[in-house]
Amino acid sequence: MSPRSSIAPVRWTPPPAPPAREPRSIEVQTVAVPGHGPEDALIDEDGSVLTGLVDGRILRVSADGTAIGVLADTGGRPLGLEWLPDGKVLVCDAHRGLLTLDKDGRITTLLGEIDGRPMRFCNNADILADGTIYFTDSSTRFGVEEWMADLLEHSSTGSLYRLTPDGELTRLTANRPFPNGVALSGDQKTLFFAETASYSLFKLDLTDADAEPELVAMIPGLPDNIARGSDGLIWVAIGSPRNALLDLLLPKQPVLRKVVWALPDAVKPKPADIIEIQAYDDGGNLVHDLRGKNPDFRMPTGVRERDGKVWLSSIGTSHLASFPTPAS
Repeated sequence: MSPRSSIAPVRWTPPPAPPAREPRSIEVQTVAVPGHGPEDALIDEDGSVLTGLVDGRILRVSADGTAIGVLADTGGRPLGLEWLPDGKVLVCDAHRGLLTLDKDGRITTLLGEIDGRPMRFCNNADILADGTIYFTDSSTRFGVEEWMADLLEHSSTGSLYRLTPDGELTRLTANRPFPNGVALSGDQKTLFFAETASYSLFKLDLTDADAEPELVAMIPGLPDNIARGSDGLIWVAIGSPRNALLDLLLPKQPVLRKVVWALPDAVKPKPADIIEIQAYDDGGNLVHDLRGKNPDFRMPTGVRERDGKVWLSSIGTSHLASFPTPAS
């Protein structure tokens, strides 16, 4: 086991939590996968689900969950998955950067370094019809295995990037606290992105080169991957509700968070044992506010709606989960 990284906490005052609410209850069906941590869910035309595991494998799970096959092994840690216009799969690999996976199972590196620095936490992406990729690099300080260190330190080293088909890379916004999920608006003129460490959903006007991120909504927890559904909504996976201890410590003496980080994993704060999902329209209006519980599934990190069904993935389990798209 590699030694734990040290942290240099930065003081930050969390915003007030959103008003109390009553989410709609959901019941999910689960599918066990042969490995741990299916982080994202990508739906194929036949309804099957692609997901990446902690050991580097990318799986295809049939729509009914009865057949599971291995498509490839990235040799890293695959997180976000998206379809490229040519039918290949774009893989955001936390260890290796942006990769592509073709129909024959071949893995190719598209972008592994930024400014001569290997990416440590390539996380999630969305793609224009012309192949332009928008993606997040969540932290330059910590890798995916130490995601909690980034939340505790709150040093805001993450960035949002654009990569064009000709290879031009542009940093769209920097010094962000754990930028995570990415999703384009229906007209592809606006980019939505989640910030896990600020409990926020933002949008960026892609038609204005000087635009700054604009807050869309405060999320009642830690938002992770986001994705546009076939219903036109931006679906948001909420990994866990806000942690009262973390909110208490963030504005206080940094040494307190160093103490928490030094604690054994067994006594560190943990994500809540619930399933929480939201969905917003392009105007930022909350359309679905959902909560559920299942003994086999918690800590949703990925969400994907297609053709009347919502699939969920999670780094905290060895299962995928699904439920019917709720009526608006």
